[in-house]
Amino acid sequence: MPHLAKDLSKTINSRIHHLPVSQMGQFNDEISQIPEIIKLTIGEPDLKTPEHIKQAAITDIEKDDSHYAPQAGKAELLAAISTYLKDSLDVTYNPASEICTTVGVTEALNLVCMTLLNPGDKILVPTPVWGVYFGIIEMAGAIPVQIDTAQDNFILTADHLKNVLKNEGKGAKAVILTDPSNPTGRVYSKEELTALAQVIMDYNLYAISDEIYAELIYNHKQHYSLTQLIPERTLLLSGLSKSVAMTGWRLGYIAGPAEIMSTIIKVNFFLITAVTDNVQAAATEALTNGQNDYQQARGIYEKRLNIIEQGLKKCGFNMATPEGAFYIFAKIPAKFGQDDVKFAKDLAAKAKVGVMPGSFFGQGGQGFIRLSYAASEADLKEAVLRITDYVNQL
Repeated sequence: MPHLAKDLSKTINSRIHHLPVSQMGQFNDEISQIPEIIKLTIGEPDLKTPEHIKQAAITDIEKDDSHYAPQAGKAELLAAISTYLKDSLDVTYNPASEICTTVGVTEALNLVCMTLLNPGDKILVPTPVWGVYFGIIEMAGAIPVQIDTAQDNFILTADHLKNVLKNEGKGAKAVILTDPSNPTGRVYSKEELTALAQVIMDYNLYAISDEIYAELIYNHKQHYSLTQLIPERTLLLSGLSKSVAMTGWRLGYIAGPAEIMSTIIKVNFFLITAVTDNVQAAATEALTNGQNDYQQARGIYEKRLNIIEQGLKKCGFNMATPEGAFYIFAKIPAKFGQDDVKFAKDLAAKAKVGVMPGSFFGQGGQGFIRLSYAASEADLKEAVLRITDYVNQL
């Protein structure tokens, strides 16, 4: 087994070398060793990719579609994305110049940060948030400025954004918004986005809008987007991982003004050349004929949300108002203290229920736990029983 030469050991990219290992990944691996544990840790649908989407990929393979695709994506997929955004948000993007397909939203985030951010640039990140954001921003050499939103029920308000821009976020280049939110499940109203859009314009910012959970909003609420208000400043990031259970297919996309998309498409070519052919065929089918799929999924998740939400409330947990995605961000009952990592480890060991510590999601997450209800009703009901027993015993 070869070992790296000693005189090379200190020569790798220092920014990469000093990035911390994913706390979420480490924690999930650790508790996965516990026999019979019910894991509500990972944000991945337990549903299957719909058959008609899988068949589209199979047909594409059988047609020997095995050559390099255009670097922004195949024309039929770009057209399908454009049509979908027009139908769902009433926003118009030219498929020939304003959309780029990516290997999931993770690559999309990397693309945007590599394109927009210079070393030392500040980017504003409302927290709690998916922890991967921080590593991606730091790999680009930029500085993530966390904005703790806990005092406003995990919504970034215009006044709070303005205050940060006058102080620790002064001179920032961009703000990133996740709507619906991971980990809190919060959803921004049209009025809240309108107020934020005004501040973004006043301070000459880019807006990066991660809308991967847009199809999963409950209680008859409607999804709104900054693209409807300030399209000239907004880069929309989305994909199919959550809405139609295609996490492993790795299909995302970016939509934005042509002037910046031309550079994003160029960088995309250097990173991946192009997205896999049969994945693009499956995505085209999903966007064109998959409306019933995500509507059905939404109904399933909403029923599960009610199970876990009511169960936790009876146990004494308070929580951010969950309205979208498939997460509940719950405050640990006071009698357990505020050490969310300790609580989550003890819950896993004694109750055999895996949840994610809230502090892993940045400022404002301390004393909370995130539970994913992208799990079967049977597992959720059993998890509630186990959590109830654990809380009552202590």
